[in-house]
Amino acid sequence: MNNFGGNNYGRPGFGGSNFGNSSFAQHPWEEFKKLFNNNMLMKLIIINVAVWLLIRIIIAFFGLFNQDVTLDLLKWLAVPAHLDKLITRPWTLFTYMFLHEDFWHILFNMLWLYWFGKIFMEYLNQRQLLSTYLIGGLAGAALYIISFNVFPKFQQAYLEAIALGASASVMAIVVAISVYVPNYRIHLLLLGPVRILYIALGSILLDILMIDSDNSGGHLAHLGGALWGFYYIYMLKKETDFSTLLQKLPRFKFSGVKSSTRKTKFRNVYTNERPMTDEDYNLQKKKSQEKIDKILDKISKSGYESLSKEEKELLFRSSNKK
Repeated sequence: MNNFGGNNYGRPGFGGSNFGNSSFAQHPWEEFKKLFNNNMLMKLIIINVAVWLLIRIIIAFFGLFNQDVTLDLLKWLAVPAHLDKLITRPWTLFTYMFLHEDFWHILFNMLWLYWFGKIFMEYLNQRQLLSTYLIGGLAGAALYIISFNVFPKFQQAYLEAIALGASASVMAIVVAISVYVPNYRIHLLLLGPVRILYIALGSILLDILMIDSDNSGGHLAHLGGALWGFYYIYMLKKETDFSTLLQKLPRFKFSGVKSSTRKTKFRNVYTNERPMTDEDYNLQKKKSQEKIDKILDKISKSGYESLSKEEKELLFRSSNKK
C-alpha cells in the first residue's frame, strides 16, 4: 500500500516448431480465458498486473512528448483522504486496490496474494476469496480516510494525501486464512516451518510500529484490511458468511460454488442415522483417532505439505473439536 500527499509521499507497504498436442499449444487464448474465468486468485493477479502495465504504458507514451501524467492518473484512480474529493471520485474506493505505481510494490503484493491465496483456496471458495479481497480493501480505505480526518498528525497532509495498492486487500486474505487455519505451516528460508498465524501477527505488529513512518497512511490501511480479515472469519465460524452478498449481484456468478459453508455438508452426514450407542461412539472415536495418528506420522516423516486436501480437512476438524 502506498500513501501519497504532503509529508506522506511514501514508499511501498505488497508447421514449423512442434509444441506437442496440448490444448494450450493449439489454443493459447482459449486456455487463458479458461484460466481467467475459472480461477479467482489468478483473475485478481492478472487484473492487478494488467492495470499496472497499462498505467506504465500510458506514462511512457506521454513521456515521449515530455509530459508527466503520473500524478493526473493517480488523482483519478487512487483514493483521496479528503472527503470533498472522495465525494467527487467515489469509484476510487475500488480502483485504488488494483492500482500500483512502483514495480517492487506490485511484485511483493502479488507474491503475498499468490502464496496466501493458494492456502485460502484449500479451505474456502472463490466467492469468499473475492469478497475478502474487495471488502478488505474497502475496510483499509475506510480506516485510512477516518484516520487522516481525525488525528491531528495528518491535518496538514490530508488535503492532498492519496492511497493506492492492493496491500489492505492482501492483508485481509492473509489474516483471514491465518485465523481460519492458524496451525498451517509454511517453510521459510533459514527459519524452516512457521505457522502462518505467527506470520500474520508479525505483519500486524510491524504495521503498528510503522504508523509513525513516512508511509503511515499505508500502514493504517493495512490494519483496516487485517481487521476485516479477522472479523470475517469470526463471523464465518458463527455460520454468517458475508460473501453470499455477492450472489445477489447479477454480474457475480460463481458456478459450482455452494452458498453454504463446509460446515453444512459436514452436519448432513448424520441427518438420517439412528442415535449412536456408547459402543458405536467409542468404536467411531477409535477409528477416527487411528486416522489422526496416521496423519501425524505422515507429517513427521514427510511434512505437512505431503498431506492430501482431505487429510488436512480431517486434521483441521479434529483440532477444532479439541
